[in-house]
Amino acid sequence: MSEYIDLSRACEAIEIPSGRLAILPMGTPLHITQSLGGSYTISTLQGNLYRIEELNKDALGIQENAKPVAAVAEMSLEQMVWRELRSVFDPEIPVNIADLGLIYSCVIKPLPDDLNRVEIMMTLTAPGCGMSDVIKADVERKLSNLPSVKEVSVEVSFDPPWNPGLMSEAAKLQLGLDLDVEPSAPSFPMVKATR
Repeated sequence: MSEYIDLSRACEAIEIPSGRLAILPMGTPLHITQSLGGSYTISTLQGNLYRIEELNKDALGIQENAKPVAAVAEMSLEQMVWRELRSVFDPEIPVNIADLGLIYSCVIKPLPDDLNRVEIMMTLTAPGCGMSDVIKADVERKLSNLPSVKEVSVEVSFDPPWNPGLMSEAAKLQLGLDLDVEPSAPSFPMVKATR
């Protein structure tokens, strides 16, 4: 993915890290630096980074591929929630938000008629991140599409602040970080499912 391509049509994009909406003109030279979680992080010749949503992948010259259907029938709602959280990525880091340690709590509360409310308390790697609303919206959208989920609440908190010790060992390995970094647990439960 190191070759530059030209954008085949004007395309909506989100500037990284500011989170501002931009329209990239047709013919913009770019290359895809990351393709994870249903979006693409691209870099322009000037070194600017943008996120392009999957619905605009045709502008990047990416053809429609059949998506494998996951066997959700055997999964609990909690498993499905964590699967979806692992499909959300920071556009600058090729690790999902769950393995980055950005999820501080996940609470599933039953509602009438066999429906549920999912409450997520999460953080970001840095306060003031312009992509906060984008990442939060990804979580809300993906969890809202799960069967039996009627309501989703996502709260972003910076207390306690995130640190690399919260990452999973797999994430540390993927990013080439020292595995001896001591984990620093947040002051509230990491997972709590209420049924």
